[in-house]
Amino acid sequence: MAKVPWVNQEECISCGLCVSDCPGVFRFNDEGKAECYDPNGATEEEIQQGAIDVCPVSCIHWME
Repeated sequence: MAKVPWVNQEECISCGLCVSDCPGVFRFNDEGKAECYDPNGATEEEIQQGAIDVCPVSCIHWME
């Protein structure tokens, strides 16, 4: 089973780093929180380095 990025929206501070660094994967939902809308929009490495590693509140995780 493939890894899929998941955003804990209760912890998300809507900083926008994941949305700006990986726009093919993340977007803001109607509440202004980040969400993963296309886990295939970037490589695992791009998601790890452009979203998970830079999230200031560490609210993005891999789900299997």
